[in-house]
Amino acid sequence: MTVLARIVGGAVTPACEAGVFARGEGIGAAVRFEGIVRRMEGEREIVALDYQTYDPMAERRLKELAGEIAARHGLRGIAAIHGRGRVAVGEVSFVLWVAAAHRAEALAAVEEFIDRLKRDVPIWKIPVWK
Repeated sequence: MTVLARIVGGAVTPACEAGVFARGEGIGAAVRFEGIVRRMEGEREIVALDYQTYDPMAERRLKELAGEIAARHGLRGIAAIHGRGRVAVGEVSFVLWVAAAHRAEALAAVEEFIDRLKRDVPIWKIPVWK
């Protein structure tokens, strides 16, 4: 099983995802989720979100969470990549890749991971107002 977690500077780009994991034997479902910065934060317009982290702690907790979710859902692989610093409206701030034997496990893992990421990983977002 592959477990990968990284914090990258700025938006998550395709280059950040290079070599995340290859599809292999036993993988019947691969799900990719993108978190995209939206223009409205509540009723106010923003131009970006500024993500702040203490990278060593956030990366460690991100990897621990990925391992927990992978074990609980019987995943073949999981990769979580989160941006740090300013991420503009329309850019990708977070990508989660999940590979499993079946779609039910993959989709449940994505749902649980995102809920727990917001609650348990020390990454703070600060709106940059328009």
